[in-house]
Amino acid sequence: MNNNNTYSYKHIWTVAFPILISLVMEQMIGLTDTAFLGRVGEVELGASAIAIVYYMVMFMIGFGFSIGAQIIIGRRNGEGNFKDTGKVFWHGLYFVLGLSGVLIGTSELLSPWLMKLMVSSEAVYTAALSYVSWRLPGMVFAFATAMFRAFYVGTTQTRTLSLNAIVMVVSNIFFNWVLIFGHFGLPALGITGAAIGSSLAELVSLIFFIVYTRVSCDRVKFGLDKPARFELSELRHMMPVCTWTMIQHTISVSTWFIFFLYIEHLGERALAISNIARGASGMIWVVLQSFSSTCSTLVSNIIGEGRQDKVMSLVGRMLKLSYAVVGVMILAFCLFPGTIARIYTDIPDLVAASVPALIVMACSYLFNTGGQVFFLAVSGTGNTKTAFRLELIALAVYMIYCTVMIQWLRVDVAVCWTAEFVYGGMLMLCSWIYMHSGRWKNRSI
Repeated sequence: MNNNNTYSYKHIWTVAFPILISLVMEQMIGLTDTAFLGRVGEVELGASAIAIVYYMVMFMIGFGFSIGAQIIIGRRNGEGNFKDTGKVFWHGLYFVLGLSGVLIGTSELLSPWLMKLMVSSEAVYTAALSYVSWRLPGMVFAFATAMFRAFYVGTTQTRTLSLNAIVMVVSNIFFNWVLIFGHFGLPALGITGAAIGSSLAELVSLIFFIVYTRVSCDRVKFGLDKPARFELSELRHMMPVCTWTMIQHTISVSTWFIFFLYIEHLGERALAISNIARGASGMIWVVLQSFSSTCSTLVSNIIGEGRQDKVMSLVGRMLKLSYAVVGVMILAFCLFPGTIARIYTDIPDLVAASVPALIVMACSYLFNTGGQVFFLAVSGTGNTKTAFRLELIALAVYMIYCTVMIQWLRVDVAVCWTAEFVYGGMLMLCSWIYMHSGRWKNRSI
């Protein structure tokens, strides 16, 4: 890092661009699943929405932990304590691998009961449960990959993320094409094939990170040349930061899952439309997350360098860049919603029915952009407990709105998506107030 100046737009873009490419490539996995299953049938398309978000609730427990580890790694990197970044990585890896075993075992026991309780359509229930059963084993690979990502983002070595993501998405497209539709003499497995293909792609991604780290990373400098000896005290030191990011990410996706359960009760067509909107939302979301993730790690690094006075100017730059890029995408979505819908399905009336929801979803990013940048800045300061409380406020208001509008009033599916305005607006307001208060200063982690 160059300690003589605040991070310039060029420096921010240098860090953010590889993250952007990696997230775009990772988003292609969900797009591939949705696009392929949209050509199998509406039931499979709708079921994948429930199943993918259900899986994401559990995945976010481990991923949330890795985000906390990323913040700590960023702080140690900024301080110049490079060996300690490796120690955080190893202890995080030990934790998430153990966690994955617990979650897989628990889900195998409870998923049939939970799915039956939550899903009203028998066809959607059967398809969703099939996906979850075959997707869960890939969680081991996904959690380990998340820790590698946390290390490379935290140390601002983000170029490798692009390479990894490209390898992962190419693998996923190949495995899905073969397994969903049945090629090379294999049976057409439909939604089950999508789950197996995604799990195999996660394995390929992990293998790439292991090989890349051995060949191209300065393993001695960062303490990655050999596994660190497990120290309970080190893990305990990480938990005050990681616990709150773990809880926050899990609850955040859980409310997203509840949103889709509410939609499912409106009918299979409404669920299919929302899955298209969810998939399309990911196109904008990954761009926003590349900037907000960069904001978090640079805030952590800049505080580690002892330059707290430069944090707000850095956040201002992140906001300008984020709105400039996301604004162009919002405009494109509003002008060509039908074209975007046809990426996900070739059913003409489903394309037409999806247009209003796509426009509403895209416009919600006018609020979500500011909300995510400010919120990730709060997390980057190390005040993850405060960040959790702020998002809890936003999510509480969001769930009240969803319950009233969808569950009670049963409004049109496009109106349901106005809930994203409520969430983004509340998150932006709460996070902005906290960052401008200055109460985040002098937080040690």
